Amino acid sequence: MDLRSVGMGLAFALMWSSAFTSARMIVADAPPLTALSVRFLISGLIGVALAAALGQRARLTAGQWRSVLIFGLSQNALYLGLNFVAMQWVEASLAAIIASTMPLLVALLGWLFRGHSVRPLGIAGLIAGVIGVAIIMGARLEGGVDLRGVALCGIAAVALAIATLTVSAASSSGNVLMIVGLRMFVGAAVLGVFAVALEDWQIAWTPRLGVAFAYTTLVPGLIATWVWFRLVARIGPVRAATYHFLNPFFGVIVAAALLAEPLRWADGIGVAVIMVGILAVQLSRQRGA
Repeated sequence: MDLRSVGMGLAFALMWSSAFTSARMIVADAPPLTALSVRFLISGLIGVALAAALGQRARLTAGQWRSVLIFGLSQNALYLGLNFVAMQWVEASLAAIIASTMPLLVALLGWLFRGHSVRPLGIAGLIAGVIGVAIIMGARLEGGVDLRGVALCGIAAVALAIATLTVSAASSSGNVLMIVGLRMFVGAAVLGVFAVALEDWQIAWTPRLGVAFAYTTLVPGLIATWVWFRLVARIGPVRAATYHFLNPFFGVIVAAALLAEPLRWADGIGVAVIMVGILAVQLSRQRGA
């Protein structure tokens, strides 16, 4: 067993999942689109500076520029933008659970619209994912969950799944940090326009906001991305993607630990079923690779 790869995968899943909790802290004190736009601007500057220091240049192929634009719009502006807005109305744990269904959505949409083959294990995983979401949402609806936030989180997950199917991971080979930084500039520019048009800039300058903003900018924004690409280079994208099955678990645990969000029995059962579903889908892809 490659223990270093296991450690990298666990670290990535924990850092990535914790972003929902830190985002929930940020939007409690600052306008979501404004905060996210500034975060992308800072992360982009750091990413491009590090890339330049490593000798990377913004001389990208057509496929790489396409990746920058599509993922800058879909992942940074649309996916994260909608999640930040939704976090005003839904708990971080629920947002993390909905976002964690993205690998299932990629497999489902690829099967329905791109003709991708799905092995029986993958089909079982998709069914398990649907059941898990139904368990969680059934209990949440009875408790009066805000449907605006749920809808925004769902649209965000679908948007990122579509972008993932549209742009091949191969288009991001080489110049990794430069591409990540440029994607963040796209997100900052798009969200900045909407922030100016839609939000007032009333900010409560609290220590919690400062710590959460710095953490979100550096850890999920840059360090987790760097760890992910190192993991992919070490074990390949299909095996690396298997670690996404831990996202709903870590998302719920971190939100409970830092935000005191309640741990509901339905969430526990639903998260377990979704984790099994994601793992089954990824293992079916691994066997078919």
